[in-house]
Amino acid sequence: MQKQPLMFIGLGNMGLPMATRLLAAGHPTAGHDTIPKPEWQQAGGTWRAEPVQQDETIIISMLPGDPQMLALYIEEQALFTRLRPDTLILDCSTASPSAVSRLAEAAQRHKLRFLSAPVSGGVTGATNGTLTFMVGGASEDLAAVKPLLEIMGGNIFHAGGITAGQSVKLCNNMLLAIHMIGTCEALALGERLGLDPRTLSEIMGASSGDNWSLRKYNPWPGLLATAPASRDYEGGFSVRLMVKDLTLALDAADASAVTPRLGALALEIYRRHFAAGHSERDFSHILTTLRPPPE
Repeated sequence: MQKQPLMFIGLGNMGLPMATRLLAAGHPTAGHDTIPKPEWQQAGGTWRAEPVQQDETIIISMLPGDPQMLALYIEEQALFTRLRPDTLILDCSTASPSAVSRLAEAAQRHKLRFLSAPVSGGVTGATNGTLTFMVGGASEDLAAVKPLLEIMGGNIFHAGGITAGQSVKLCNNMLLAIHMIGTCEALALGERLGLDPRTLSEIMGASSGDNWSLRKYNPWPGLLATAPASRDYEGGFSVRLMVKDLTLALDAADASAVTPRLGALALEIYRRHFAAGHSERDFSHILTTLRPPPE
């Protein structure tokens, strides 16, 4: 793929390492965020105070959710009205299927190409280029950006139509919340039974209790150097974002006449953790609530 100029909007915990990988791969990349990011310019990226298109034919965005996406593209900033026809927008945010449908319809009216490609893998995956992309949209548009996705991720799936990627992401994150809570409860029980958390994790990781939260994102401090639990639960995927994603999943379930009982319980648990003042901690910080206090 020719090293074409790109614009990356949203240089947060996820967006910054994703954009930096594109930059390091030789793609001239302009970055924009609501606040300046000195580390972006230090990496050699071009800073834009406003998301103004220059030479770019591909726009990539990684935003917190529906309000920011709608404000950027079709409401306050109305970027769709200022992009050249045939510009391809690759949005990697996690959003509601309804918001994605609105954006796709607006993009079509303005003769733009639009893909919705939420990700899984967290900050570690963004940094290491091992993200999983769940892409919704036209297959020919996916083919056009696949070389870029391969720089940022290790798994690229075409989920189907424009909202399919978001639907997959909501199902995935509901399951993630559930098995993180289950992992925390198992580790907390093991500690109370006198087991070493590292030994317990190793055995469960080779047994039927194995899961991603246990093996790749262990919530017990000090067991996995790359996990937020070993950084006092800083960085990573916040409780606030988990509450947002679970709310979207439960809203989608309600609209589909599905009753995900464990998903609803997980949302209740994370909402309480949010209300207790832990909104910006990594979602694995839920261990501190589920772990019984020492006797």
